[in-house]
This record gives sequence, structure tokens and C-alpha cells, in this order.
Amino acid sequence: MVGGEILKKLLADGDYSEVHSLVRRPTGRSHPKLTEIIVEFDNLDKIQLPSVDDVFCALGSTIKKAGSREAFYTVDHDYVAGLARTAVRCGAKQFMVVSSIMADPGAKNFYLRVKGEMEQSVRQDGPPTILIFRPATLEGDRIEKRPGEKVAIVIMKAIGFLLVGRLKKYRIINAETVARVMISAAKANFGSLRVFESDEIAEYPV
Repeated sequence: MVGGEILKKLLADGDYSEVHSLVRRPTGRSHPKLTEIIVEFDNLDKIQLPSVDDVFCALGSTIKKAGSREAFYTVDHDYVAGLARTAVRCGAKQFMVVSSIMADPGAKNFYLRVKGEMEQSVRQDGPPTILIFRPATLEGDRIEKRPGEKVAIVIMKAIGFLLVGRLKKYRIINAETVARVMISAAKANFGSLRVFESDEIAEYPV
């Protein structure tokens, strides 16, 4: 969901002359700036890719969709870490990645622990500038249906006005907002590691 918004905005952004999208299968999307590169994410380290300046990563799944904890770890940790290494190989100076609120390598929750371990790997193996975005529950148009998430969104919207101060970061956030801020932050040239919590993303000036 966030990745689709990032791609749409990059194609419309005059500051980016070329956009290379790594996909498992052709999407049928056509644009003068767009090149789709079909890849097997298990073999990213062996694939020759073009030189780039910025890499945006919104890879992510769920345990249900992936089929098992092991498969989920492969997508949400291994593929993302592999892309960070690939970014270095392609000469990228910046790596922007979507993580999760409360990501922590020491978390008891498996999902949050995987996200935390992913962040650690990206920091270790990625380009000089790493921008990590930790959104709360995402709202937007998903291709796949997630009934449980829809219920959570309704509940979180209903109590959103109660989430103030330190709790603001738990408010619902739109995927389009996350994508817009990721691109804007990439242009800010932070030059090092920066972590954006969900409330910071929502309030980021663009």
C-alpha cells in the first residue's frame, strides 16, 4: 500500500528523472520514467542493477499471507536487509524504509521483534543515510483484504481524540502521508541515521 503510493509520487516528481521498480512479475504500468525490473528477491545479491541515488523500501507481509513465521521473516527481514546491501552495491547514498511503530529487536511480540531486527540489519549493511519510518496502523487502499485491520481502524479512529501527548504516535495514519513524507525527507539530505515515529511523520512539514 505504501509502496504503491511511493511509486506514484516518484513518477510525478520532477526531481527524479528515472524510477526503477523491482517487481516479481510485470504490473502492466507504463510511464516514460519507469523501468520495471523483474527480480527474485532471494537472489538480489547476484543481480546486476542500475546505479541509483535513493532506494525506497516498503517490503512487508503478514504471517497469514506469508504462510508461516519463517516465510514472514524472509520477507520482512531478509529481503529488506538484502535490498539495503543491494543499495550500497548500486551506489545509493540513501535508504528509506518502512518499519513499524514499537519495532524492537528485544520485543516479545514476534512481528515487532522482526521489524526491530530488520532495522538493525539495515543500519549495519545499508548506505550512509538510513531513514526509518515507523507508522502506526495504516489506512489506505490495499489490494488484499484484511478484515481484522478494518476493525482496528474503525476502533482507532473512534478513540483517536484520546491519543494525545506521548500517545499521539498510535493514531491512525494514511499510507499516502507516509509515502509523501518519505520522499520529502529523502530530499532533506539528513546525511545519517534518522528514525521517524508515526506522530513525527504525521506532523512532518512538506
